Amino acid sequence: MAEKTVLIVDDSRVSRMLIKSVVIDRHPEWSIIESGSGDEALTHCGESIDLMIIDFNMPGMNGMVLAEKMKALYPSAYISMLTANVQEIIQKRAEVLGIGFAKKPITEDKIADIMSQVE
Repeated sequence: MAEKTVLIVDDSRVSRMLIKSVVIDRHPEWSIIESGSGDEALTHCGESIDLMIIDFNMPGMNGMVLAEKMKALYPSAYISMLTANVQEIIQKRAEVLGIGFAKKPITEDKIADIMSQVE
């Protein structure tokens, strides 16, 4: 199976660890980049990224702004918003942008569903 690179962006270290553990369990050959903020995530630009799992509520840049920037930089990557913020306007913006949207809490099934987009 081809190696992929996953970018996990969430200000919660626990959330990042949960997502990472599911990815590693299913695909130990995949590389994982973790970022605690949108600004930190942008420092990884230039690296090959196949999948991005982004939280919405973060200090500084919110996840939707980051997703818009990353979509422009990585048009072939699959991006999914994984957030507790389930306002309809955020869901609609994700749909318009062409990115996935999943509601927290984080579960293995939700991460597996997101990962299936690039498997």
